[in-house]
Amino acid sequence: MPPTNKGRQTEAAFLDAARRCFADLGYLNTKISDIAAAAGRSTGSFYNYYDNKDQLLEALLDQFSDEVVEGSLATRHADPEAGVRAAVTAYWSTYKKYLPEIIGLFQMSMLDDEFRDRWHANRASGIKQVLAGLHSAERAGYDVGLPLEPLASALVNTLESSCWSWLAVRGGVVGSIPDDETAIDILTTIWYRTVYRSGPHIRR
Repeated sequence: MPPTNKGRQTEAAFLDAARRCFADLGYLNTKISDIAAAAGRSTGSFYNYYDNKDQLLEALLDQFSDEVVEGSLATRHADPEAGVRAAVTAYWSTYKKYLPEIIGLFQMSMLDDEFRDRWHANRASGIKQVLAGLHSAERAGYDVGLPLEPLASALVNTLESSCWSWLAVRGGVVGSIPDDETAIDILTTIWYRTVYRSGPHIRR
């Protein structure tokens, strides 16, 4: 049976309430009763949509992944630097939006094998997308000069670790924490200079 409008509204209310509870209380401290109360629904109603809190977190992480991909695809550019900036901006902005869920995933990845696999799958997906971009750069004539697979992994590690340090850890970072614009500038410059520094070579 397809979901009704009321059912979709109720599920959306649970998702929105969960995001607020995760932000205010932290994922591990949030109870299903907290989510139900924030959604203005009964605890029993929650189980019509989700078996447990972990399943709800999975649904929110799916939204995160979809938004990162959509943001990157919607901002394709012929200019390489603009393309890199668009990809970095999409990831940074979505990471910041879903920060409570990312923290929840990190916490659960240390406690649960399925969430650990989810963390690894997210990274593998990001590396695959970056690797495709590196192959495109080489086809366009850029001499990257480094092995592409480990380079893709290193670029994703840099992006992920910087987002985690500057947005999640914060107090543990040495020195000042950049604002959004500066962070995006730094990460874009690292990526662009590493991949496109030589300029395209004209094939004869």
